[in-house]
Amino acid sequence: MSINDELLELALHMAQQAGALLVDRPASWDLTSKSTAIDIATQMDIASEKLIVNAILAARPDDGIIGEEGADRESKSGYTWVLDPVDGTVNYFYGLPGWNISIAVKDAQGVVAGVVHAPTIGATWHATRGGGAFLNNLPIKCNDPIELDRALISTGFAYDVKDRINQLDVVNQLLPKIRDIRRMGAAATDLCCVATGMVDGYVETGLKEWDLAAGQLIASEAGASVTTHTWRGMALTVAGGAHLHRLLMGQIPA
Repeated sequence: MSINDELLELALHMAQQAGALLVDRPASWDLTSKSTAIDIATQMDIASEKLIVNAILAARPDDGIIGEEGADRESKSGYTWVLDPVDGTVNYFYGLPGWNISIAVKDAQGVVAGVVHAPTIGATWHATRGGGAFLNNLPIKCNDPIELDRALISTGFAYDVKDRINQLDVVNQLLPKIRDIRRMGAAATDLCCVATGMVDGYVETGLKEWDLAAGQLIASEAGASVTTHTWRGMALTVAGGAHLHRLLMGQIPA
């Protein structure tokens, strides 16, 4: 077994364990505000990250860790884990489906393995660098080529409400020209839906490394182009098959 496969196996195990923890929803909530009052973490986000971090340290104590809920550990091995213990916390809090556990591990060249586990929709996506992408162990490919007027696009909106004005400019530009828009509520799920062909493309601003790491690898290994660049002072991520990606980039307003 290669090192990438070993890391993937550990990531899959941890994601399943965290999923089992999270589906047992608490009777009451302890909420913490982060970047804004509507950007929240629950006690379950923190418990999930703790479970994953403890498992990493037990198996690979020299690895680094970057976690959304504060885990920060420098790597001594050359490998660093990038964790979103509950991607789509608002969905999770409201009891909506689609939230996930996103776990990736990277080396100096980028992400080598990624897992996105969404228990409420029975979906576990995974990929290794150069090894293809899979949904529930079946190989997947993005939709390509797709023309703009046939494209189903997923998106999301910033927690900082003033950034939403700029995001609406993108929506207003796209909506008259595409098939329709979908709002999943979890970035890693959106990227994996592009990978699987459940949507054709994805556009969103403000994603962090833990939002992107696993989902971007999975989408890229499924044949999608995934880019992030600075737009109006924000990070803008665009994903889709190569043809649609070019078309979407041409629709981003100045």
